[in-house]
Amino acid sequence: MEQPQHGLTRIQSYYPDLSETEKRIADYILQFPEKMMYQSITQVAEDIGVATSTVFRFCKRMGFKGYQTMKLAIAAEIASPIREMVEEKIQEQDQERAITEKIFNTSIRTFKDTIQMMDFSTLKKAVNLILAAERIEFYGIGASGIVALDAHHKFIGSGLSTVAYTDPYLQVRAASQLTDKDAAVIISTDGTGEDVTRLLETVKETGAKIIAITSFKRSPLSQKADLVLNTVSSDRELRTDDTFSRIVQLSLIDSLYMNVINAKKATGTNAIEKIKNFFQ
Repeated sequence: MEQPQHGLTRIQSYYPDLSETEKRIADYILQFPEKMMYQSITQVAEDIGVATSTVFRFCKRMGFKGYQTMKLAIAAEIASPIREMVEEKIQEQDQERAITEKIFNTSIRTFKDTIQMMDFSTLKKAVNLILAAERIEFYGIGASGIVALDAHHKFIGSGLSTVAYTDPYLQVRAASQLTDKDAAVIISTDGTGEDVTRLLETVKETGAKIIAITSFKRSPLSQKADLVLNTVSSDRELRTDDTFSRIVQLSLIDSLYMNVINAKKATGTNAIEKIKNFFQ
């Protein structure tokens, strides 16, 4: 089995679904990754106050063969220049330049972490699914709703039939009218909550295909979607209103759109030129 390359990023992605004991281990590793580099699994277990076997099982759950392979992945990750730039969190005494640099550097890091973890075969399947659908509906609430609206705005230029819904009530009503020839793109950072669950159940009943854009791999959305495009969330200490998740989601939508447009060009269809003709 191929081992994951990014331990800290993986831990952040799985964090919401961890047990309380697993979160204690995750918190320790995320807070003291450099210290962990010089510790044995026994020393880490003693610091946290858990059994060595518990730390080993945590490593396995994160997708690693054991403690050493996870430690090597984390060592490579914390050596990244971009990670070094954003180790410091925003402090009350920070001035405008310091805050701005930290925000920008965290965005850069989130982009790089996402691209390094991305499954491009799944991205290709998502593009093909969108191309084959008779209708594509984008769903998102709150910050993710902005991404859904942006997706609709872009895909208007693809020649495909699209719409976006950000109100939970309208989402369910619209989703109930989908067919097995349609596609639903559900955007949600955590992929949880009553509104997401209700929407998922509604879409599933229609037979429409579901493409999920989310950060957490073990969420209900990730488990029930036909295709999952994962984005990486920023560190929990810096994240406010899903700022960094939203930025990456917007770029992922851009990538989907450009891949769809490129595929349509290959078939001799160029919807963008039709739009340009109306604005000359």
